[in-house]
Amino acid sequence: MENYGELKKIKENKDIIIAIGGCMMQEEHITNKIKKSYSFVNVIFGTHTLHKLPEDIYKIIINKKKIKDIIDIDGEIYEGIPVKRSNNKQASVTIMYGCNNFCSYCIVPYVRGRERSRKPEDILKEIEDLAKEGYKEVTLLGQNVNSYNGGNNYKFSNLLKDVDKIEGIEIIRFVSPHPKDFTDDVINVIKTSKKISRLIHVPLQAGSTNVLKAMNRKYTKEQYLSLIDRIKSQIPDAVFSTDIIVGFPGETEEDFEDTLDVVRKVNYEQIFMFIYSRRVGTLADKMKNQVSEEIKHKRFNRLKELFEENIEKNNQKYIGTVQKILVEGYSKNNSNMLTRKN
Repeated sequence: MENYGELKKIKENKDIIIAIGGCMMQEEHITNKIKKSYSFVNVIFGTHTLHKLPEDIYKIIINKKKIKDIIDIDGEIYEGIPVKRSNNKQASVTIMYGCNNFCSYCIVPYVRGRERSRKPEDILKEIEDLAKEGYKEVTLLGQNVNSYNGGNNYKFSNLLKDVDKIEGIEIIRFVSPHPKDFTDDVINVIKTSKKISRLIHVPLQAGSTNVLKAMNRKYTKEQYLSLIDRIKSQIPDAVFSTDIIVGFPGETEEDFEDTLDVVRKVNYEQIFMFIYSRRVGTLADKMKNQVSEEIKHKRFNRLKELFEENIEKNNQKYIGTVQKILVEGYSKNNSNMLTRKN
């Protein structure tokens, strides 16, 4: 919001309409702040009303009135909205919206509503069209992607099987699964597929069972490690990426050591690390035992150092091997070098 003031200067110099959208706009304290402090904003819209943006802009032009267009976050899914993609080889495809988990640090269930899955035929049609356009890699997206429910007992594993059959698509990824919903049928589909990536994202968030309970993650440290072992036993060439939050309220030094212990045991290929930050409207924001910024940053640096030590060791196993990668074009810095742009 600190940059919103710059928009006022632009509007004063030019006759423009300013619209602000996204899931944050579905938080009441945010929209109230915008109406009070940034009265020059013409349109406020949520993620579920993107399809109505042209209509809202038309109303502004005709009626010269401000619009707050935020509908029920548990509403229906709108298909057929055009997607502008920044890449012509790799595409992300949303398969579901919302979340039922209510992790104590997360605002998503409050601003995006309960889980709602797209119809399998709509998802498969979108991916088939991408394949015809020359796309080679798709990433299936969902806040809790492996709890996908297409109806009539059509589960995430069924969707993976059907995407795997689409000619032209060569690499399939998915994010973000929840460890508690990572079932054996999904593991078996990955095992038998030649297209689904062996880099599997399994969010940890914290290695301490006490912290996981406070986060409302619904699994323990031991259950998480058991899942990793189960995947490895079925898919020996599987490697893992994860998300970790450092400095969650109440995290002790012993709790943090548990996180480092999991990192050592799993030996992740990638870790997306986050320093915990408070989010208004979440249960964690109201917790009394907040960790100091100094301790959070020190622990973050320790986690980063451990991961960087592991990177060099991990890279050794690829020496002398042949790996399949998606080449997307020439390097901007070296016209003689091909690169994967992301």
